Amino acid sequence: MSTKVTVKGQVTLPKAVREAAGIRPGDRVSVRVRPEGGVLVEREANAREQSDFRRTLTAMARRRPFKGFSTEEVMKLTRGEE
Repeated sequence: MSTKVTVKGQVTLPKAVREAAGIRPGDRVSVRVRPEGGVLVEREANAREQSDFRRTLTAMARRRPFKGFSTEEVMKLTRGEE
């Protein structure tokens, strides 16, 4: 996939790229230069997405999937020890 750079240095991202990255009109994008050459263009998460993500991570960290088991008992189970 290729696109042309305008005299103003602007580039139109192909539809397939925008869809894959979840970029919609009005979204902000981050453009970074890679040390080995080339660039990365990523959609910036908005504040709501970031807070939702943090909330999800916090909830995951609070989960206790092995209630009633000690750490040692869980380790034995995962190792297949009896």
